[in-house]
Amino acid sequence: MDKTEEPLPQLIEKAKMGNQIAFSALLNSFWNDVYGFQLIRTKNENDAEDITIQTFSKAFDKIHTFDDSYQFKTWLITISKNLHIDLIRKSKRNVIHGNQENSNEAIKKVLDEGPSPEDSLITEQNLAALLEYIKRLKPHYQEVINLRYFQELPYAEIAEKLGEPVNNVKVKLLRAKRLLAEIIKNKQ
Repeated sequence: MDKTEEPLPQLIEKAKMGNQIAFSALLNSFWNDVYGFQLIRTKNENDAEDITIQTFSKAFDKIHTFDDSYQFKTWLITISKNLHIDLIRKSKRNVIHGNQENSNEAIKKVLDEGPSPEDSLITEQNLAALLEYIKRLKPHYQEVINLRYFQELPYAEIAEKLGEPVNNVKVKLLRAKRLLAEIIKNKQ
């Protein structure tokens, strides 16, 4: 992804104030770095993508704790590395049920904004052509787009349906929209 035109410190400050455009710009700027790091560690595209989504979810949830005396990329990679280590530990312990009460409380605390102008543009596209483009996405991206834009479910319901934290759903949607935009831009 291309680095954004806006200086990184300003993007981080805007993200700390909850600016979704800043979150999206940070995701686009650093996705390949985190994904590449995880791809080397996991040697599996799906695992690398899942951990990268979780990384950005956690980073956006905890962005207020970011210390600007460190590099933002290093902070993201550290979060990603720790998530991978936690995943390995959990798989070794065969933990099936996590801390579901805390995640349910977190879901209730997240405010669900209505569709953004970007969301409205997606719904205004020619439906037949759009469906063809969506079919080119990986199934989990197809599912999250279907739930959000065609079934018009709020983030909390999507999270519950997928059994994932709300922030993971938001990151998956950001990523899915970015990939969909690239597919549409390239048109075959």
